[in-house]
Amino acid sequence: MRPIGATIERDDAAVRHHVTTPDGVRIAVYEEGNPDGETVLLLHGWPDSHRLWDSVAPLLRDRYRLIRVDNRGHGRSSSPSGRQAISTRRIADDYAAVIAHVADKPVHIIAHDWGSVSTWELITRPPEQARVASFTSISGPSMGHFAAWARRRLLRPSPANVGHVVAALASFAYSIVLSVPVLSTLLLRYGVSAGRWRRQQAAAEGIAPERIHLGETFEHDVVDGARIYRSTLTSRHTNPLTARPLPTRVPVQVLIGKRDPAIRYRSYADVPRWTGDLWLRLVHGGHWLPFSHPELVAQAAEELIESVRTGTEPRSLRRWRVGTDRRPFADQLVVVTGAGSGIGRATAHAFAGAGAEVVVSDIDPAASAETAELIGRAGGVAYAYRLDVSDPASVDEHAREVIAEHGVPDVLVNNAGIGHAGAFLQTPAADFDRVLQVNLQGVIGMCRAFAGAMSERGLGGQIVNLASMAAYSPQREFSAYSTSKSAVFMFSDCLRAELARSGVGVTTVCPGVVHTNITATTRFSGVSDEEEHRLQQHFDALYRRRGYTPDKVAERILRAVLAGETIVPVTPEAVVQYHFSRFAPKLTRLAAARMSLLDR
Repeated sequence: MRPIGATIERDDAAVRHHVTTPDGVRIAVYEEGNPDGETVLLLHGWPDSHRLWDSVAPLLRDRYRLIRVDNRGHGRSSSPSGRQAISTRRIADDYAAVIAHVADKPVHIIAHDWGSVSTWELITRPPEQARVASFTSISGPSMGHFAAWARRRLLRPSPANVGHVVAALASFAYSIVLSVPVLSTLLLRYGVSAGRWRRQQAAAEGIAPERIHLGETFEHDVVDGARIYRSTLTSRHTNPLTARPLPTRVPVQVLIGKRDPAIRYRSYADVPRWTGDLWLRLVHGGHWLPFSHPELVAQAAEELIESVRTGTEPRSLRRWRVGTDRRPFADQLVVVTGAGSGIGRATAHAFAGAGAEVVVSDIDPAASAETAELIGRAGGVAYAYRLDVSDPASVDEHAREVIAEHGVPDVLVNNAGIGHAGAFLQTPAADFDRVLQVNLQGVIGMCRAFAGAMSERGLGGQIVNLASMAAYSPQREFSAYSTSKSAVFMFSDCLRAELARSGVGVTTVCPGVVHTNITATTRFSGVSDEEEHRLQQHFDALYRRRGYTPDKVAERILRAVLAGETIVPVTPEAVVQYHFSRFAPKLTRLAAARMSLLDR
């Protein structure tokens, strides 16, 4: 419902009207989206305006009725005078007035920075809690919860406790400068421009400057809106050391950047004490997530809104719920290639047993289906696919289907591979290329297909690439296989460096002598069919006697993912050879020239 008699005009493709608050402030309100959908308020902080949501709103407007608001002192809203005229309490009052005018049932709120801080104020007021259905909080804590967290740790002054509080307060120390009346006005009026601010924030967030959306009133907003810092520090009610915590019954989802320079995510540790339902997502980003990760903000908010609306909590939201006992990979999605047998099947079983939903694929559809069935019998959840990793088109289609049906994976295990042996000069080019296509290009293709989505999501993740002890152990008659695995090793090193900023890790797993069916299916060049069969049986029996089974490798992979390890030699001989090849490379090469595994 719209306020009776409101002045309506067009601005930024949204209907704008003003809501007059009890203290006479005119709050600019912008409405867009689906008039029949749930009402969602988009609230901003300093020095932004409703334009903060320019990249988020288009992702939500088809489904929801969106109400954007300019805070008092910002945008087209009026700016009252007085020391406490722009404060979290006053802004919370404004939000209550806007809700009363635009909705006749509970609304959902997505708020950032001081808009989030003020919304915490709103939803901890008993009369207002019933008017808010859900709250997605971005980079803006409750001052009461923060202060209680700080006091609690200072009363237990261990080095860690004191260090965390000092670090959190230091991050907020800039507010002291902004709270000094004349100094802050001079610094902001003459030291900050829209262009300079846009460039600085773009550099800090690692995004293009055009993704920083500022209002046309920015130069006014950055000065006038900064009064909120003064009111916050001078009021016992909101000071970050003296504020009192209050509980809320509103379901709350917190999004906080791990690189946020103003808010430390550790300061949210005690929030579960004051909330009923809480979800917390640590994002590999900075402070302005609506600019850097609009898709994540929109998807996270939509998941909470729909969960509240339908009473069904999806896996992608359930994973971030705070205060529940969870298995290590509960509610995560893991994709495993070559999962029809051997290390792939064992790894899929291990992740499912640790709580993950698993997408298993194999070039043999019956084998992947059997893996999924076995996981299901054990109480896990798995989805089977046929996939030839050597076919780039199939890999891309597989990724699109998995993401559409199940979401972006949290862990990608590139296990699919084939074996090959034989002297280089006796190996046909087609055979050599086939090994590279499966063992190397298959890994590259899967990473290309999934890593972008994992990185852009901003929630981290891990890519596990199966190399081999052969990656750092030159051997005669294994040029094709060793080349492919060595290339996977170096590719993983390069990819790890590129994805580091996004929080997606890369683990290179190097098994040694492990008994899998790869030994029984290894192709041998330069020998007859009968000799090839005999060699396959010989090495299969040799690896079986070694007694190192795929489930041991799978257990090691899970530990490596949990710890975020980079290079993981698995078997004892792989560990020894890894270090030996680094410290005595000449001896490694000499041994390769003198010895051959095919000589008997």
